[in-house]
Amino acid sequence: MMSIACSVYIVTLNCAAWLEDTLNSVTDFAEVIILDSGSTDQTYAIAEKFANVRISHQDWQGYAAQKSLALAQCQFDWVLNLDGDEVLSEALKQEIITTIQADQIDALITPINDVFLAVPNSKHTKKHAKVRFFRKSRGQYDLENKVHENVLIDGTSVRALGDIYHYGESSIFIKVEKNNQYSNLKAAEKFQKGKQPSVLKLVLVMPVTFLKSYFIRRSCFNGWRGFVNSMINAFYAFLKEAKLFEQHLQTKNKQRNDR
Repeated sequence: MMSIACSVYIVTLNCAAWLEDTLNSVTDFAEVIILDSGSTDQTYAIAEKFANVRISHQDWQGYAAQKSLALAQCQFDWVLNLDGDEVLSEALKQEIITTIQADQIDALITPINDVFLAVPNSKHTKKHAKVRFFRKSRGQYDLENKVHENVLIDGTSVRALGDIYHYGESSIFIKVEKNNQYSNLKAAEKFQKGKQPSVLKLVLVMPVTFLKSYFIRRSCFNGWRGFVNSMINAFYAFLKEAKLFEQHLQTKNKQRNDR
């Protein structure tokens, strides 16, 4: 079978628990670029088992900047981004092949199926989606985003039908820990952009986010897992606003002490 004329790029840090499944899902792609930021697990040993994989080290630059550096190493104009805890579905792979052959659009907006506590989303749940497959010549990262990085496409994007499966949220502890880290970054990003904290948003953001996650995005179809996931999502939204207040308070205190 001929390889798919597409580069896959992945940034990793201690992703050995899922990486073999990730790489098995893209064995027939022409090349896989892994940019690792200092793994101490079996990430390198796993990567070196795959003939189409090239792994190298880069000190962590931030999510968008790190992915931009990995993207720059890709040799093909069609590129696919996966995280080290994600697996490409067979359905999405076939869509990618068809898209390359048709050569009519510039990107696929791909649904991300979060496998929370080892169970995928219900088919009735509304999945979030991102541009993950695109023409390298038509896409670039918004480097101002400190987390939840996104690719900006100069061209035509179409929503894909097939999923990318995300396995990283394998426990409540891991999800909460990630959200604590991400909320730090998002609060810092908002502060740097001059965003002012809002008492009204601080009060309302948690219940509003819960309702959006549980009912509008239909996590209610995921049983008790959906309820837990929606509560954590709501608390994450609250943390971002609370930490923006904290940033402003720390700045005022520093200015007062410097006088």
